[in-house]
Amino acid sequence: MLVLSRKKDEKIVIGDSITLMVIEIRGDKVRLGIEAPRDVTVHREEVYEAIKRENTSDKKTE
Repeated sequence: MLVLSRKKDEKIVIGDSITLMVIEIRGDKVRLGIEAPRDVTVHREEVYEAIKRENTSDKKTE
């Protein structure tokens, strides 16, 4: 895992098409802005895991 430090309004670029920007830092929370192509899905981890569970359970009922 690569660990980077960024301040408010600073960015991280991933590949040629994804940019993460620190929008706000408040206490122990950080708000990030994400710019990515429409064909790249972006989810919070807990949402992504729920989607994976849903897809797995759908396949079992087929």
